[in-house]
Amino acid sequence: MSFFKRLKESVSKSTESVTQKFLSGLSKTSTNLVGAMGDLFRNRKKIDDDLYEELEEILISADVGVTTTMDLVERLRSEVKTRKITEPTELQPLMSEMIADILEEADAGSTLRIQEDGMTVLLFVGVNGVGKTTTIGKLAHRFKQKGKKVILAAGDTFRAGAIEQLEIWGERAGVDVIKHQEGSDPAAVIFDAIQAAKSRKADILLCDTAGRLQNKVNLMEELKKVHRVVQREIPDGPHEVILVLDATTGQNAMVQAKTFGEAVNVTGLVLSKLDGTAKGGIVIAISNELKIPVKFVGLGEKADDLQEFDRDQFLHALFKDTIEEDESN
Repeated sequence: MSFFKRLKESVSKSTESVTQKFLSGLSKTSTNLVGAMGDLFRNRKKIDDDLYEELEEILISADVGVTTTMDLVERLRSEVKTRKITEPTELQPLMSEMIADILEEADAGSTLRIQEDGMTVLLFVGVNGVGKTTTIGKLAHRFKQKGKKVILAAGDTFRAGAIEQLEIWGERAGVDVIKHQEGSDPAAVIFDAIQAAKSRKADILLCDTAGRLQNKVNLMEELKKVHRVVQREIPDGPHEVILVLDATTGQNAMVQAKTFGEAVNVTGLVLSKLDGTAKGGIVIAISNELKIPVKFVGLGEKADDLQEFDRDQFLHALFKDTIEEDESN
C-alpha cells in the first residue's frame, strides 16, 4: 500500500468533521508548501542543484526553517542517490514520507497527561497576543463537555482585560474562575486556585499566566515562582506545562519556544491560528528542532476548532491534492 493510501485509510477512521477542520485550516499552508513543491517537481525535467535550491526556497518560505530545510534537502539528496531516482515527479511522495518521519519522532507525547485519580493541573505559558487565554477557554469547554469539573485560575494579572476575558470564557463553559485584582501576584492567584480546586474536588485546574510584566520583575523568574508554588501544593504537578504559540509568527514562535523552555519545563505546545497562515511549516520545524510534542492546533474561531494534533490528519490535509492525484493514476 502506498504512503498516501495509508494516510487516507488512517484519516477515514476519524469523524468527517475533524477531517474537514484540518483540511480547511491547513488549506493555505497546503497551497504554499505542497502545491509549490508539486509544481516544482512537475515542471523540472531532471534532478539537479537548481531543483534542490528552489526546493530550499519553498520550504523556508513556508517557515520550515533553515535548519530543518537543510536536514530535509540533505536527506532527499541521499535518498535520491540510494534509490537511484531520476524523475523529479518521484520526489513528492519521498518528501511526504520524510516529513512524516520528523512528525512521528515528536508525536510520542502528543496526548495530554490527564490524571485518572485526583486533580490534573495544566499550566499555560506564552507571550501576550498568542491566544493563550482563548485556548484555555476552549479547553475548559472541551473538558466540561466530557463531564469533567473544571476550574480556571486567572494568573495573568498584568494584562489589561485578561481577567475579564477569562471570566467570559468561564461563563460560556459554565466553569468557576478564581481571580484576584489586576496587578496582584500571579503565584498567589495560582495558590488560591489550587486550594479552591482541592476543596471543590475539581478534576481539572487550568492556570493562565502572565505573558508580559509591567514592573521590573523578570517574566521568566515569575513563571518559575508560579511553577514552584504548584509543585509545593501538588507534588506531582504541574502535570503539563503548555506553551501557546501563534503559528502566524513563524520563526519568532521558535525563539519563544526556546526561551520559555529554558525557564520552565515545557511539556507540550498549542499552535494557535494555524488556519490564518500559509506558513504552517513551523509545525515541522518545531517537531524537528525542539522535539516538544504539539498537543493542540487552532483551526478556527469556534470553541470546537481547537483540535488535538493528529499527525495523519495534518499530513493528509497538507498533501490532499497529491493524494487525489495518486488515486486518479
